[in-house]
Amino acid sequence: MSISSYRDLKVWQAGVAVTKQVYILTENFPKYETYGLSSQIQRAAVSIPSNIAEGWARDSTQEFLRFITIALGSLAELETQSIVSKELNYIDEETLAKILTQTNEIQNPIRFI
Repeated sequence: MSISSYRDLKVWQAGVAVTKQVYILTENFPKYETYGLSSQIQRAAVSIPSNIAEGWARDSTQEFLRFITIALGSLAELETQSIVSKELNYIDEETLAKILTQTNEIQNPIRFI
């Protein structure tokens, strides 16, 4: 299979999937978190596939790698915010495990780029 677009990258597809999951989960967060943790976790999640896409669109490998590094940072943010969400009882242990599994599926291949 040839890769002709960032949309062909499995890590980008996984990033979109985890972003969708986060948006669905945060619908159940308390309303007072709308501009707090809900917003922060959504922004971290959407940043992952966005930075992969932006890096792909750049003119150099060095630029691509810089945006991949930013995506890794967003992954760490998402993991941390998910753990905080669990600690605040906004999500359960099973949901946290699912998010962490999804972030690992993105993180592991990116580390080898």
